[in-house]
Amino acid sequence: MHERTIYMILPVLLCGLSVPLSMFMWIGNVAYSKIASDGASSVIPPTRWLFSVLVPVLLMVYGYKRKGVNKSGAALGLLCAVILSIASHAFLACLAAFFFSSSRATKFRGHLKRKIEEDFKEGGQRNWAQVICNAGMATQLALLYLLDCGYGERPIDFVNLYRSSWLGVAIMGSFACSNGDTWASELGTVVGSGDPFLITTRKRVPRGTNGAVSFVGLLASLGGGTLIGLVYFLTVRYTVEANIYQNSPNQWPLIVFGGIAGLVGSLVDSLIGATLQYSGQNERGVIVERPGKNVRHISGVRIFDNHSVNLISSIVTGIVMPSIAMNLWPMF
Repeated sequence: MHERTIYMILPVLLCGLSVPLSMFMWIGNVAYSKIASDGASSVIPPTRWLFSVLVPVLLMVYGYKRKGVNKSGAALGLLCAVILSIASHAFLACLAAFFFSSSRATKFRGHLKRKIEEDFKEGGQRNWAQVICNAGMATQLALLYLLDCGYGERPIDFVNLYRSSWLGVAIMGSFACSNGDTWASELGTVVGSGDPFLITTRKRVPRGTNGAVSFVGLLASLGGGTLIGLVYFLTVRYTVEANIYQNSPNQWPLIVFGGIAGLVGSLVDSLIGATLQYSGQNERGVIVERPGKNVRHISGVRIFDNHSVNLISSIVTGIVMPSIAMNLWPMF
């Protein structure tokens, strides 16, 4: 009973600590701006500090209680969420959309995934390594956004706001890649009747094989990325000042580019997974990522693991998407 009571009051305690913690960060920000002689414009308002601490705490507490993350994943995820939210609430919205939708996708038909995945965990149970691989690139770009552009929500405008637009699309593309790949992996393995094919050879392989693709999986990756683009668009639409938004280019193409990022990221992930990540099948029919006794080799060599592949894919997609968006935006 004592442990249950502690577990129940912990979220309340963390939320209560958000207020003094956000005030402490605001005071530190004011002191730094005075020392650096940057002026009051560089001071982040206390209300933004409060929102950017309280909301991430609530998200991580909820995710931990729902077994979406473990302790290390919740701690690092909280840090990433605070940085993303301080930079732009649109970035935090992308993180939240990725976390909740990918967790639901992981839970979908979990009893089937348990039969074919060696390291399947109920609800996902993302740890610190998975947080870095899925949100690390976006968090790093958010820090660059803070240093180069300052805080605040801005529309995508490659003519007048090039740097913030480049970083914004890159962050959205990184999250769209992670979400699209997760949807493709989690839904593609348990939806449909036929076996997927290896992206490099088009040979039919067992479900769960790294680098395997299917029509359902590709469609899911497009949907996962589109969700991130939609969330980014809606956040920009309702947080950017009306006069600035009205004088900016159309923002709805963010939805399209989110879908493109999800699809591109999934294909990059599959290509790397089919060549530089080992896939084998043991005697129980479970897909494993390392050779061993009674393991039949299917594809790839053991250079990268799944975490490394996810990280590389998010980096590549985050770097490529701004160029794609910048060149195609005038068409809309």
